[in-house]
Amino acid sequence: MSRFTFLLALSIVCTASYAEPRRPNIVMILSDDQAWGDYSFMSHEAIQTPALDQLARESLTFTRGYVPNSLCRPSLSTIISGLYPHQHGIVGNDPPWAGMQEGRKRPNHTQPQYVKNREAYLSHIDNMKTLPDFLAPLGYRSLQTGKWWEGNYKRGGFSEGMTQGDFHKDGRHGDAGLKIGRTDMQPIESFLDSCSENKDPFFVWYAPFLPHTPHNPPKRILDQYRSKTDSLPMAKYWAMCQWFDETCGQLLTSLDERGLAENTIVIYVTDNGWINEIDSSRYAPRSKRSPNEGGTRTPIMIKWPGHVAPRLDNETLASSIDLVPTVLAAVGIQTDNALPGINLLDPAARESRDAIFGEIFEHDIQSMDDPVASLRYRWMIQGELKLILPSVRMTGEKAQLYNLKQDPHENNDLAATHPKIVASMSEAINAWWPAKSHDGSPSPTAE
Repeated sequence: MSRFTFLLALSIVCTASYAEPRRPNIVMILSDDQAWGDYSFMSHEAIQTPALDQLARESLTFTRGYVPNSLCRPSLSTIISGLYPHQHGIVGNDPPWAGMQEGRKRPNHTQPQYVKNREAYLSHIDNMKTLPDFLAPLGYRSLQTGKWWEGNYKRGGFSEGMTQGDFHKDGRHGDAGLKIGRTDMQPIESFLDSCSENKDPFFVWYAPFLPHTPHNPPKRILDQYRSKTDSLPMAKYWAMCQWFDETCGQLLTSLDERGLAENTIVIYVTDNGWINEIDSSRYAPRSKRSPNEGGTRTPIMIKWPGHVAPRLDNETLASSIDLVPTVLAAVGIQTDNALPGINLLDPAARESRDAIFGEIFEHDIQSMDDPVASLRYRWMIQGELKLILPSVRMTGEKAQLYNLKQDPHENNDLAATHPKIVASMSEAINAWWPAKSHDGSPSPTAE
Protein backbone atom coordinates (compact mmCIF):
# COMPACT_ATOMS: atom_id res chain seq x y z
CA MET A 1 0.00 0.00 0.00
CA SER A 2 1.31 3.42 -0.96
CA ARG A 3 1.83 6.08 1.69
CA PHE A 4 -0.94 8.16 0.06
CA THR A 5 -3.40 5.24 0.15
CA PHE A 6 -2.52 4.53 3.78
CA LEU A 7 -3.04 8.14 4.82
CA LEU A 8 -6.33 8.29 2.93
CA ALA A 9 -7.57 5.12 4.65
CA LEU A 10 -6.45 6.44 8.02
CA SER A 11 -8.28 9.70 7.35
CA ILE A 12 -11.49 7.86 6.53
CA VAL A 13 -11.23 5.76 9.71
CA CYS A 14 -10.55 8.82 11.86
CA THR A 15 -13.36 10.77 10.26
CA ALA A 16 -15.79 7.90 10.82
CA SER A 17 -14.64 7.57 14.41
CA TYR A 18 -15.00 11.30 14.98
CA ALA A 19 -18.47 11.33 13.47
CA GLU A 20 -19.70 8.42 15.55
CA PRO A 21 -22.16 9.83 18.10
CA ARG A 22 -21.51 9.31 21.78
CA ARG A 23 -23.96 7.10 23.61
CA PRO A 24 -26.56 9.19 25.43
CA ASN A 25 -26.38 9.75 29.15
CA ILE A 26 -29.41 8.72 31.21
CA VAL A 27 -30.98 10.61 34.11
CA MET A 28 -33.96 9.06 35.85
CA ILE A 29 -36.02 11.32 38.13
CA LEU A 30 -38.41 9.61 40.53
CA SER A 31 -40.79 11.42 42.84
CA ASP A 32 -41.89 9.62 45.99
CA ASP A 33 -45.57 9.56 46.99
CA GLN A 34 -47.14 12.04 44.57
CA ALA A 35 -50.56 11.92 42.91
CA TRP A 36 -50.79 11.86 39.13
CA GLY A 37 -52.54 15.23 39.00
CA ASP A 38 -50.33 17.09 41.48
CA TYR A 39 -48.45 19.27 38.99
CA SER A 40 -49.36 22.60 37.48
CA PHE A 41 -49.01 21.13 33.95
CA MET A 42 -51.71 18.62 34.98
CA SER A 43 -53.93 21.58 35.99
CA HIS A 44 -53.70 21.24 39.76
CA GLU A 45 -55.66 23.93 41.59
CA ALA A 46 -52.70 25.20 43.62
CA ILE A 47 -49.43 23.29 43.24
CA GLN A 48 -46.72 25.08 41.23
CA THR A 49 -44.15 22.89 39.46
CA PRO A 50 -42.37 25.12 36.92
CA ALA A 51 -39.35 22.84 36.41
CA LEU A 52 -41.45 19.76 35.71
CA ASP A 53 -43.84 21.81 33.58
CA GLN A 54 -40.85 22.76 31.41
CA LEU A 55 -39.66 19.16 31.32
CA ALA A 56 -43.13 18.04 30.23
CA ARG A 57 -43.09 20.59 27.40
CA GLU A 58 -39.71 19.28 26.23
CA SER A 59 -40.63 15.60 26.51
CA LEU A 60 -42.79 12.92 25.04
CA THR A 61 -45.15 13.01 28.03
CA PHE A 62 -47.61 10.21 28.69
CA THR A 63 -50.37 11.42 31.00
CA ARG A 64 -51.75 7.86 31.13
CA GLY A 65 -48.63 6.40 32.70
CA TYR A 66 -48.77 3.73 35.41
CA VAL A 67 -46.69 1.76 37.86
CA PRO A 68 -47.77 -1.89 38.29
CA ASN A 69 -47.50 -1.68 42.08
CA SER A 70 -48.40 1.26 44.35
CA LEU A 71 -45.81 0.68 47.09
CA CYS A 72 -42.30 2.09 46.94
CA ARG A 73 -39.98 -0.90 47.30
CA PRO A 74 -41.58 -3.21 44.72
CA SER A 75 -42.25 -0.26 42.42
CA LEU A 76 -38.64 0.94 42.53
CA SER A 77 -37.42 -2.61 41.90
CA THR A 78 -39.63 -2.75 38.82
CA ILE A 79 -38.29 0.58 37.54
CA ILE A 80 -34.65 -0.53 37.90
CA SER A 81 -35.23 -4.00 36.39
CA GLY A 82 -38.10 -3.72 33.91
CA LEU A 83 -39.79 -6.73 35.54
CA TYR A 84 -43.10 -7.07 37.35
CA PRO A 85 -42.87 -7.63 41.11
CA HIS A 86 -44.01 -11.24 40.77
CA GLN A 87 -41.08 -11.74 38.37
CA HIS A 88 -38.28 -10.06 40.33
CA GLY A 89 -39.65 -11.31 43.66
CA ILE A 90 -39.66 -8.07 45.65
CA VAL A 91 -43.35 -7.70 46.48
CA GLY A 92 -43.49 -5.61 49.67
CA ASN A 93 -41.46 -3.38 51.93
CA ASP A 94 -40.60 -5.62 54.88
CA PRO A 95 -39.91 -9.38 54.82
CA PRO A 96 -41.55 -11.97 57.09
CA TRP A 97 -40.62 -12.32 60.75
CA ALA A 98 -41.07 -15.04 63.31
CA GLY A 99 -44.61 -15.08 64.61
CA MET A 100 -46.14 -12.86 61.93
CA GLN A 101 -48.75 -15.51 61.10
CA GLU A 102 -49.80 -15.51 64.76
CA GLY A 103 -50.28 -11.77 64.59
CA ARG A 104 -47.23 -10.82 66.62
CA LYS A 105 -45.91 -7.32 66.08
CA ARG A 106 -43.08 -6.76 63.59
CA PRO A 107 -39.77 -6.53 65.50
CA ASN A 108 -37.56 -3.48 65.50
CA HIS A 109 -35.73 -3.15 62.18
CA THR A 110 -32.35 -3.50 63.89
CA GLN A 111 -33.27 -6.58 65.97
CA PRO A 112 -30.54 -9.15 65.09
CA GLN A 113 -32.82 -11.99 63.99
CA TYR A 114 -34.90 -9.64 61.86
CA VAL A 115 -31.76 -8.15 60.32
CA LYS A 116 -30.96 -11.66 59.11
CA ASN A 117 -34.35 -11.85 57.40
CA ARG A 118 -33.88 -8.47 55.80
CA GLU A 119 -30.44 -9.43 54.53
CA ALA A 120 -31.73 -12.78 53.26
CA TYR A 121 -34.41 -10.99 51.24
CA LEU A 122 -31.65 -9.19 49.32
CA SER A 123 -31.16 -12.42 47.37
CA HIS A 124 -33.78 -11.03 44.97
CA ILE A 125 -31.69 -8.00 44.00
CA ASP A 126 -28.59 -10.20 43.83
CA ASN A 127 -30.35 -12.41 41.26
CA MET A 128 -31.76 -9.49 39.28
CA LYS A 129 -30.26 -7.90 36.18
CA THR A 130 -30.68 -4.17 36.65
CA LEU A 131 -30.37 -1.24 34.29
CA PRO A 132 -26.85 -0.43 35.62
CA ASP A 133 -25.93 -4.07 34.92
CA PHE A 134 -27.07 -3.70 31.32
CA LEU A 135 -25.21 -0.40 30.88
CA ALA A 136 -21.89 -1.28 32.54
CA PRO A 137 -20.42 -3.27 29.59
CA LEU A 138 -20.83 -0.15 27.43
CA GLY A 139 -18.67 1.86 29.81
CA TYR A 140 -21.45 3.60 31.69
CA ARG A 141 -20.88 4.83 35.22
CA SER A 142 -24.01 4.67 37.37
CA LEU A 143 -24.82 6.78 40.44
CA GLN A 144 -27.44 5.86 43.04
CA THR A 145 -28.98 8.63 45.14
CA GLY A 146 -32.18 8.82 47.17
CA LYS A 147 -34.39 5.93 48.12
CA TRP A 148 -32.89 2.46 47.73
CA TRP A 149 -34.17 -0.50 49.73
CA GLU A 150 -31.81 -3.18 48.41
CA GLY A 151 -28.81 -2.80 50.72
CA ASN A 152 -25.60 -1.26 49.46
CA TYR A 153 -25.84 0.52 46.10
CA LYS A 154 -23.39 -1.98 44.59
CA ARG A 155 -25.99 -4.73 44.91
CA GLY A 156 -27.99 -2.90 42.26
CA GLY A 157 -25.07 -2.75 39.87
CA PHE A 158 -24.29 0.92 40.54
CA SER A 159 -20.64 1.88 40.28
CA GLU A 160 -21.13 4.75 42.73
CA GLY A 161 -23.79 5.67 45.25
CA MET A 162 -24.88 7.10 48.57
CA THR A 163 -26.78 4.28 50.28
CA GLN A 164 -24.61 1.99 52.42
CA GLY A 165 -27.37 -0.42 53.45
CA ASP A 166 -26.13 -1.27 56.94
CA PHE A 167 -29.25 -2.86 58.42
CA HIS A 168 -27.65 -2.98 61.87
CA LYS A 169 -27.88 0.82 61.78
CA ASP A 170 -31.40 0.72 60.29
CA GLY A 171 -30.28 1.41 56.73
CA ARG A 172 -33.76 0.32 55.79
CA HIS A 173 -34.56 2.28 52.65
CA GLY A 174 -31.79 4.66 51.77
CA ASP A 175 -29.80 5.89 54.82
CA ALA A 176 -27.36 8.55 53.54
CA GLY A 177 -29.03 8.47 50.13
CA LEU A 178 -32.13 10.11 51.57
CA LYS A 179 -30.22 13.36 52.11
CA ILE A 180 -30.19 14.12 48.39
CA GLY A 181 -32.56 16.97 47.51
CA ARG A 182 -33.58 17.61 51.10
CA THR A 183 -30.04 18.69 51.98
CA ASP A 184 -28.23 19.50 48.74
CA MET A 185 -27.41 18.15 45.27
CA GLN A 186 -23.65 18.02 45.67
CA PRO A 187 -23.18 14.25 45.21
CA ILE A 188 -24.82 14.48 41.78
CA GLU A 189 -22.93 17.62 40.82
CA SER A 190 -19.58 16.03 41.75
CA PHE A 191 -20.49 12.92 39.77
CA LEU A 192 -21.41 14.98 36.71
CA ASP A 193 -18.14 16.90 36.96
CA SER A 194 -16.15 13.66 37.09
CA CYS A 195 -18.03 12.10 34.17
CA SER A 196 -17.59 15.29 32.11
CA GLU A 197 -13.87 15.43 32.81
CA ASN A 198 -13.37 11.78 31.85
CA LYS A 199 -15.95 11.81 29.03
CA ASP A 200 -17.74 8.83 30.58
CA PRO A 201 -21.35 8.08 29.67
CA PHE A 202 -23.45 7.97 32.81
CA PHE A 203 -26.70 6.92 34.45
CA VAL A 204 -28.08 8.90 37.40
CA TRP A 205 -30.79 7.48 39.68
CA TYR A 206 -32.35 10.51 41.39
CA ALA A 207 -35.00 9.16 43.78
CA PRO A 208 -35.19 11.77 46.54
CA PHE A 209 -37.33 11.32 49.64
CA LEU A 210 -39.68 13.96 48.21
CA PRO A 211 -42.53 14.80 48.53
CA HIS A 212 -42.67 11.84 50.96
CA THR A 213 -43.34 12.40 54.65
CA PRO A 214 -42.11 13.97 56.84
CA HIS A 215 -43.90 16.90 55.24
CA ASN A 216 -41.51 19.57 56.49
CA PRO A 217 -41.08 22.01 53.59
CA PRO A 218 -39.04 25.20 53.87
CA LYS A 219 -41.10 27.99 55.46
CA ARG A 220 -40.62 30.20 52.40
CA ILE A 221 -42.51 27.61 50.31
CA LEU A 222 -45.10 26.69 52.91
CA ASP A 223 -46.03 30.35 53.29
CA GLN A 224 -47.10 30.38 49.63
CA TYR A 225 -49.77 27.74 50.30
CA ARG A 226 -51.16 28.65 53.74
CA SER A 227 -53.70 31.03 52.19
CA LYS A 228 -54.76 28.51 49.52
CA THR A 229 -56.33 25.97 51.88
CA ASP A 230 -57.76 25.74 55.39
CA SER A 231 -55.87 22.46 55.88
CA LEU A 232 -52.33 22.81 57.21
CA PRO A 233 -51.49 19.17 56.33
CA MET A 234 -52.65 19.83 52.75
CA ALA A 235 -50.63 23.05 52.53
CA LYS A 236 -47.56 21.16 53.73
CA TYR A 237 -48.02 18.45 51.11
CA TRP A 238 -48.52 20.98 48.31
CA ALA A 239 -45.37 22.78 49.44
CA MET A 240 -43.47 19.48 49.42
CA CYS A 241 -44.41 18.98 45.77
CA GLN A 242 -43.02 22.42 44.93
CA TRP A 243 -39.86 21.72 46.96
CA PHE A 244 -39.33 18.52 44.99
CA ASP A 245 -39.85 20.46 41.77
CA GLU A 246 -37.17 22.96 42.81
CA THR A 247 -34.63 20.14 43.20
CA CYS A 248 -35.55 18.81 39.76
CA GLY A 249 -34.84 22.26 38.39
CA GLN A 250 -31.44 22.25 40.09
CA LEU A 251 -30.60 18.88 38.54
CA LEU A 252 -31.68 19.93 35.05
CA THR A 253 -29.74 23.18 35.39
CA SER A 254 -26.65 21.19 36.38
CA LEU A 255 -26.89 19.30 33.09
CA ASP A 256 -27.29 22.54 31.13
CA GLU A 257 -24.38 24.28 32.83
CA ARG A 258 -22.03 21.41 31.99
CA GLY A 259 -23.15 21.15 28.38
CA LEU A 260 -24.60 17.69 29.00
CA ALA A 261 -28.30 18.27 28.33
CA GLU A 262 -28.19 17.79 24.55
CA ASN A 263 -26.82 14.25 24.88
CA THR A 264 -28.84 13.17 27.91
CA ILE A 265 -32.10 11.26 28.06
CA VAL A 266 -34.16 12.49 31.03
CA ILE A 267 -36.92 10.21 32.27
CA TYR A 268 -39.53 11.09 34.87
CA VAL A 269 -41.88 8.78 36.80
CA THR A 270 -43.42 8.53 40.28
CA ASP A 271 -42.92 5.41 42.38
CA ASN A 272 -46.54 5.44 43.59
CA GLY A 273 -49.42 7.81 44.10
CA TRP A 274 -50.60 9.72 47.15
CA ILE A 275 -53.82 11.44 48.18
CA ASN A 276 -53.25 13.48 51.31
CA GLU A 277 -55.80 13.38 54.12
CA ILE A 278 -57.33 16.73 55.02
CA ASP A 279 -56.61 16.48 58.74
CA SER A 280 -53.20 14.80 58.84
CA SER A 281 -50.09 14.01 56.82
CA ARG A 282 -51.29 10.51 55.92
CA TYR A 283 -52.40 8.94 52.67
CA ALA A 284 -56.10 8.45 52.04
CA PRO A 285 -57.72 5.19 50.95
CA ARG A 286 -57.65 4.45 47.22
CA SER A 287 -54.21 6.02 46.85
CA LYS A 288 -50.88 4.57 48.01
CA ARG A 289 -51.00 0.75 48.34
CA SER A 290 -54.28 0.55 46.40
CA PRO A 291 -55.00 -0.67 42.84
CA ASN A 292 -56.86 2.57 42.15
CA GLU A 293 -55.74 5.46 39.94
CA GLY A 294 -54.69 7.40 43.04
CA GLY A 295 -52.05 4.77 43.74
CA THR A 296 -50.93 3.54 40.34
CA ARG A 297 -51.21 6.39 37.84
CA THR A 298 -48.31 8.75 37.10
CA PRO A 299 -47.09 10.99 34.29
CA ILE A 300 -44.18 9.41 32.43
CA MET A 301 -41.86 11.79 30.56
CA ILE A 302 -38.99 11.10 28.16
CA LYS A 303 -36.81 13.97 27.00
CA TRP A 304 -34.09 13.35 24.40
CA PRO A 305 -33.17 16.47 22.41
CA GLY A 306 -32.93 15.88 18.67
CA HIS A 307 -34.35 12.37 18.94
CA VAL A 308 -37.75 12.61 20.63
CA ALA A 309 -40.32 15.12 19.44
CA PRO A 310 -41.99 16.79 22.44
CA ARG A 311 -45.68 15.94 22.65
CA LEU A 312 -48.37 15.55 25.29
CA ASP A 313 -49.86 12.09 24.78
CA ASN A 314 -53.20 11.70 26.53
CA GLU A 315 -54.15 8.37 24.98
CA THR A 316 -51.26 5.87 25.03
CA LEU A 317 -51.00 3.50 27.98
CA ALA A 318 -47.45 3.59 29.34
CA SER A 319 -45.97 1.65 32.25
CA SER A 320 -42.82 1.76 34.34
CA ILE A 321 -42.02 -1.73 32.99
CA ASP A 322 -41.33 0.08 29.70
CA LEU A 323 -38.49 2.26 30.98
CA VAL A 324 -35.68 -0.30 30.89
CA PRO A 325 -36.44 -1.56 27.35
CA THR A 326 -36.80 2.06 26.20
CA VAL A 327 -33.35 2.95 27.55
CA LEU A 328 -31.78 -0.23 26.17
CA ALA A 329 -33.08 0.54 22.68
CA ALA A 330 -31.83 4.12 22.94
CA VAL A 331 -28.26 3.08 23.80
CA GLY A 332 -28.18 0.31 21.21
CA ILE A 333 -28.62 -2.78 23.38
CA GLN A 334 -30.85 -5.52 22.02
CA THR A 335 -33.80 -5.84 24.37
CA ASP A 336 -33.80 -8.89 26.61
CA ASN A 337 -36.74 -11.11 25.64
CA ALA A 338 -37.45 -11.68 29.32
CA LEU A 339 -38.51 -8.06 29.71
CA PRO A 340 -42.30 -7.64 29.38
CA GLY A 341 -42.32 -3.93 28.53
CA ILE A 342 -42.09 -2.08 25.23
CA ASN A 343 -39.86 0.62 23.78
CA LEU A 344 -41.97 3.73 24.34
CA LEU A 345 -40.09 5.53 21.57
CA ASP A 346 -41.25 2.97 18.99
CA PRO A 347 -44.57 4.12 17.46
CA ALA A 348 -45.39 0.62 16.23
CA ALA A 349 -44.91 -0.83 19.72
CA ARG A 350 -47.14 1.83 21.21
CA GLU A 351 -49.83 1.23 18.60
CA SER A 352 -49.79 -2.53 19.07
CA ARG A 353 -50.21 -2.39 22.85
CA ASP A 354 -53.64 -3.67 23.80
CA ALA A 355 -53.50 -3.46 27.59
CA ILE A 356 -51.35 -2.92 30.66
CA PHE A 357 -51.35 -4.93 33.89
CA GLY A 358 -50.49 -4.52 37.54
CA GLU A 359 -50.50 -6.25 40.90
CA ILE A 360 -50.87 -5.12 44.51
CA PHE A 361 -49.34 -6.97 47.45
CA GLU A 362 -49.26 -6.69 51.23
CA HIS A 363 -46.93 -4.10 52.76
CA ASP A 364 -45.40 -6.81 54.96
CA ILE A 365 -44.24 -9.72 52.80
CA GLN A 366 -45.86 -13.03 53.69
CA SER A 367 -43.30 -15.35 52.05
CA MET A 368 -39.62 -14.95 51.22
CA ASP A 369 -40.04 -16.44 47.75
CA ASP A 370 -43.73 -16.96 46.89
CA PRO A 371 -45.37 -13.76 45.57
CA VAL A 372 -48.87 -15.23 45.61
CA ALA A 373 -48.80 -15.49 49.40
CA SER A 374 -48.79 -11.67 49.59
CA LEU A 375 -51.14 -10.95 46.68
CA ARG A 376 -54.12 -8.63 47.24
CA TYR A 377 -55.18 -7.56 43.75
CA ARG A 378 -54.34 -7.89 40.09
CA TRP A 379 -55.56 -5.21 37.72
CA MET A 380 -55.75 -4.47 34.02
CA ILE A 381 -56.51 -1.48 31.81
CA GLN A 382 -57.70 -2.12 28.27
CA GLY A 383 -58.56 1.02 26.35
CA GLU A 384 -60.73 3.03 28.71
CA LEU A 385 -61.82 0.06 30.84
CA LYS A 386 -60.13 -0.97 34.08
CA LEU A 387 -60.74 -4.21 35.97
CA ILE A 388 -59.58 -4.74 39.55
CA LEU A 389 -59.54 -8.41 40.50
CA PRO A 390 -59.21 -9.29 44.20
CA SER A 391 -57.29 -12.33 45.40
CA VAL A 392 -58.64 -14.89 47.84
CA ARG A 393 -56.88 -12.92 50.59
CA MET A 394 -59.43 -10.14 50.12
CA THR A 395 -62.33 -11.96 51.72
CA GLY A 396 -65.73 -10.72 50.62
CA GLU A 397 -64.47 -8.44 47.86
CA LYS A 398 -65.65 -8.70 44.27
CA ALA A 399 -64.23 -7.60 40.93
CA GLN A 400 -64.57 -3.90 40.12
CA LEU A 401 -64.94 -2.46 36.60
CA TYR A 402 -64.57 1.21 35.69
CA ASN A 403 -64.69 3.33 32.55
CA LEU A 404 -61.76 5.67 33.14
CA LYS A 405 -62.70 8.12 30.41
CA GLN A 406 -66.13 8.74 31.89
CA ASP A 407 -65.14 8.09 35.49
CA PRO A 408 -61.42 8.87 36.07
CA HIS A 409 -61.77 8.73 39.86
CA GLU A 410 -63.46 5.30 39.82
CA ASN A 411 -66.71 6.19 41.55
CA ASN A 412 -69.09 4.12 39.40
CA ASP A 413 -68.46 0.37 39.50
CA LEU A 414 -69.84 -1.26 36.32
CA ALA A 415 -69.00 -4.88 37.17
CA ALA A 416 -72.53 -6.00 38.04
CA THR A 417 -74.01 -4.72 34.78
CA HIS A 418 -71.22 -5.96 32.48
CA PRO A 419 -70.47 -9.56 33.51
CA LYS A 420 -69.19 -10.57 30.07
CA ILE A 421 -66.57 -7.81 30.10
CA VAL A 422 -65.53 -8.83 33.62
CA ALA A 423 -65.20 -12.45 32.51
CA SER A 424 -63.19 -11.54 29.40
CA MET A 425 -60.81 -9.23 31.24
CA SER A 426 -60.44 -11.72 34.11
CA GLU A 427 -59.38 -14.31 31.54
CA ALA A 428 -56.81 -11.87 30.15
CA ILE A 429 -55.42 -11.19 33.63
CA ASN A 430 -55.07 -14.92 34.29
CA ALA A 431 -53.32 -15.34 30.94
CA TRP A 432 -50.90 -12.56 31.91
CA TRP A 433 -50.14 -14.04 35.35
CA PRO A 434 -52.08 -17.06 36.61
CA ALA A 435 -50.83 -16.29 40.15
CA LYS A 436 -50.42 -19.88 41.26
CA SER A 437 -48.52 -20.57 44.46
CA HIS A 438 -45.37 -22.63 44.39
CA ASP A 439 -47.37 -25.51 45.84
CA GLY A 440 -49.61 -25.49 42.76
CA SER A 441 -52.73 -24.20 44.52
CA PRO A 442 -55.27 -22.52 42.23
CA SER A 443 -54.98 -18.88 41.28
CA PRO A 444 -56.87 -16.24 43.26
CA THR A 445 -60.03 -15.19 41.44
CA ALA A 446 -62.89 -12.78 41.90
CA GLU A 447 -65.79 -14.02 43.97
